[in-house]
Amino acid sequence: MARPSNNLRAIPGVDTLLEAVADCPLPRPLVVAAIRAELRSLRKAGSIPGRDKITATIRQRLDDLALSRLQPVINGTGVVVHTNLGRSPMNPLATTGFVNLEIDLVTGRRGARAAYLERCLAELCGAEAAMVVNNCAAALVLNLRHFTADKKEVIVSRGELVQIGGGFRLLDILESSGAKLREIGATNHTSMDDYAGAIGPQTGLILKVHRSNFFMKGFVAAPERRELAVLARKKRVPFMEDLGSGVLLPTGDWAEGHHEPMPREVLKDGADIVCFSGDKLMGGPQSGIIAGRARHVQALKKHPFFRALRCDKLVLSVLQSTAEHYLHDQGGELPLQGMLTADLASIQRRTRKLAKALKGVPAEIDVTPGHSQVGGGALPEVPLPTVTLDIVPNDIRLVDFAARLRRATPPVIGAISSRRFRLDLRTILPEQEKLLMNSIRQSLVSK
Repeated sequence: MARPSNNLRAIPGVDTLLEAVADCPLPRPLVVAAIRAELRSLRKAGSIPGRDKITATIRQRLDDLALSRLQPVINGTGVVVHTNLGRSPMNPLATTGFVNLEIDLVTGRRGARAAYLERCLAELCGAEAAMVVNNCAAALVLNLRHFTADKKEVIVSRGELVQIGGGFRLLDILESSGAKLREIGATNHTSMDDYAGAIGPQTGLILKVHRSNFFMKGFVAAPERRELAVLARKKRVPFMEDLGSGVLLPTGDWAEGHHEPMPREVLKDGADIVCFSGDKLMGGPQSGIIAGRARHVQALKKHPFFRALRCDKLVLSVLQSTAEHYLHDQGGELPLQGMLTADLASIQRRTRKLAKALKGVPAEIDVTPGHSQVGGGALPEVPLPTVTLDIVPNDIRLVDFAARLRRATPPVIGAISSRRFRLDLRTILPEQEKLLMNSIRQSLVSK
């Protein structure tokens, strides 16, 4: 092995290093950029390592870069709607060629984007009309820009000023739209008098935000949706509800009797507009769905800001497929619904079968009780009973084992808890089990 040197001439050239990592699958421009970045670092260093060490460092850079590519991942965390893993799992759909995005195949003229999908969504929500933007935050901003164009005030209960993932707060989203927030009530208690007393000549919207990612108990009170709808109609003020994690099937059967409000119910109770995410409890792609009164939806579609929030053909195609599943009474067949409704007995059978198949690997393998999570900021008080496959490697630290699994093909994500590496098969598809076993076996081999 070459010894370290202080001579800059000891640094190999780009072409030499390119040849040394010729088997790297990344595009050549990225490989060249990584090599040049390493060479710049070496020129600033006090000591130049040998060529083999330099090559190994560059290869590590390239391996790390390759891991950042979007690729299939086995989710063994037990979090069904996992934001960091793309939220809800979806059925694969390849619509990458030309599609009738904005052409009317009947007349041959230019058509309306997503017209069929909008009819599907309106039917699912029991709405006069519906539309799609790129996420639920965008849906909220678009509505605020429209309804507060002339009258700037938005009435919101203090108990509903939620914070969503990534540190974003409802307050920040409201202010970014140019709306003026009118907070009412207390954190735990807001009354009809609070709403009625806040309505004035500058009130543009009454906004209700479903507390989907947290819950409060004790001395807690808030008006019913129907009461707010009656007040809004009486005062001629639009009433909107942001559901966050929208759900299109009843949750009572699998969520321990907990009922999550559905868009159809919100509109039936009198809301003018409802918005929710397409990639959470609906089980589709990232999108924000707006449904409600036709005159409001049509006005939103004509708003200049809407063009910046439109979805492309890939999102619309997958969302269309998802909506059709529900309309064909096949919503329960979506991967998301399968994971949410999986019974404990079936998870136990699969986990014990996998534990038996791993017998003989250099690790302690156990099956222990646990709880899965819905995730995605939905139903935080509803734990889903499960069992986990627990692995304790004989000769590898848990953090190193977890790192090896993340570098496996395909990558496997689990959780370290109570000095064990845990995998929850609720969030692992049956067809992924063979790949999972291979990744586990390979990661337990000393390297």
